[in-house]
Amino acid sequence: MGQRVQEREDGTRQPPGLVLVPRQGAPRLLGRQLLEHLELEELPPFIASAADLMVQAGFRPSPGVTDCWARDGRTLGVTEAFLEDGTRWICTWPLSSPQEPLTPEATHERVRYLSLASHDLRGALANIRSYAALLLSGRIPLEPKVQRGLETILRNADRALAFSQDFFDASRADLNSLAFEQEPQALDPLLAAAVERHQAAARTAGVTLELEGPLPLPLLNIDGGRIQHAVEAFVLYQLGRAHPGERILVRAVPGRAGIRVEVQREGLPLSEEEAGLVFQREERAFREKKLEDALRIHLALQEVEVHGGRVGVETDTASTTLYLSLPGTLSQELGGPAALHP
Repeated sequence: MGQRVQEREDGTRQPPGLVLVPRQGAPRLLGRQLLEHLELEELPPFIASAADLMVQAGFRPSPGVTDCWARDGRTLGVTEAFLEDGTRWICTWPLSSPQEPLTPEATHERVRYLSLASHDLRGALANIRSYAALLLSGRIPLEPKVQRGLETILRNADRALAFSQDFFDASRADLNSLAFEQEPQALDPLLAAAVERHQAAARTAGVTLELEGPLPLPLLNIDGGRIQHAVEAFVLYQLGRAHPGERILVRAVPGRAGIRVEVQREGLPLSEEEAGLVFQREERAFREKKLEDALRIHLALQEVEVHGGRVGVETDTASTTLYLSLPGTLSQELGGPAALHP
């Protein structure tokens, strides 16, 4: 596999370029940076993929370097992702030499740019959700077909909002700028909330989802929202691979130097290859031809690592366990993962 070029030009001069490509209709530019990167006056009228866009703009893939395209000495990084409704999200950025580090100022500008894009996209989705919820409030009589249609809109808006939040959080984490706030918190209610939130999905799938009896757990200096999101990502991963009649157990195991949270699925285990790919965001996305779960589980890894913890996968003949380990109690410093038990 090729090596990914990570260093890029100063983002204060050339921020990332973004375009949304819907399943039907014309592409939608978010700013003109993408056209500047490609040195085009306007977008091609039809774009099937990021690779298609680059070829039409005269670029060719750089041998041995992932997501890197070049034309006449100009080198760009390119990536794409999919929203829930099938809209394709393409991002471009100028690439610099591997010796040129990314400056703090450039990182700050990219985070600001991501914040603007997040605000615009999430604002539109939130409006769609709000109006669908208003129509479903019961104040207006609805025909059954209209009711089902609005419920579908509401459900997909929720998924798109969650996906976009994960996408922008993961993008910020890639820039070492993931927002999180630590405070002393109990882990038990976070685990209980994570399990309760997905009970309906588990029942629909014919799967038993349980939180094992809580043990006395110390308070931890954590961002509760981040850790709950990571646990929910593990639960959703296991639910997506569970068969009817299987059981998923969530438990916390206190150790000498921290707490390990396990999400175990009792049933057909992952293969060795599948276990090795669990946290590989891009490889899984291309293999599975969708990004939602691969992005969510990779963000979980980033959320745990920002706490000084780590994640992993264990399998045996009858189960698969995803785990995260959080270091320390209130009396210990965070950031000492070397002392963690596995």
